[in-house]
Amino acid sequence: MVKSKIKYYLKSRKISKVNEIQKQIYLNFLSVTYKENLSLSKSCLKKFPRWSIISGYYAMHDISKLFLADKFDLKINFNVHKITIEVFEELIQDKEIIKMLNKGYEELKEMMQDLIEAKDKRTKAQYYTGTKFMKDKYKKEADYFLEKIVIPFIEKIRSLNDNFD
Repeated sequence: MVKSKIKYYLKSRKISKVNEIQKQIYLNFLSVTYKENLSLSKSCLKKFPRWSIISGYYAMHDISKLFLADKFDLKINFNVHKITIEVFEELIQDKEIIKMLNKGYEELKEMMQDLIEAKDKRTKAQYYTGTKFMKDKYKKEADYFLEKIVIPFIEKIRSLNDNFD
């Protein structure tokens, strides 16, 4: 059941089939990284809420790639954030998963944009380090993101595959 975008990405080598020799190594790697990112997101929530959001998104992203590799033998090679979402949209019919994955992607893009802009001009990210208001704002956003987006997303993916713990 290969859809048109997936065919295009396979042909252009933006995604590939994981061969049996690589598969277990790749699955083990992603299994470790999604758990590390989830753990980091939880542990830095209070002190570094911006990094909680970023690492929470990466936990979602890594478990998504783990799922695609395990269930469909697919490995994303280029534009990994965008293409992971697009492949998921074609393969998975559960709209809740897609909505959560897109939310995570948007959160990361927003956070990364804040960090890029902070080099050149005063942005939210700049003010985050200097004011209690911005720290509290990011703390609330990080709490919500972890509890309402990241953890439910990971639990949903885990429920789709008995091999994930």
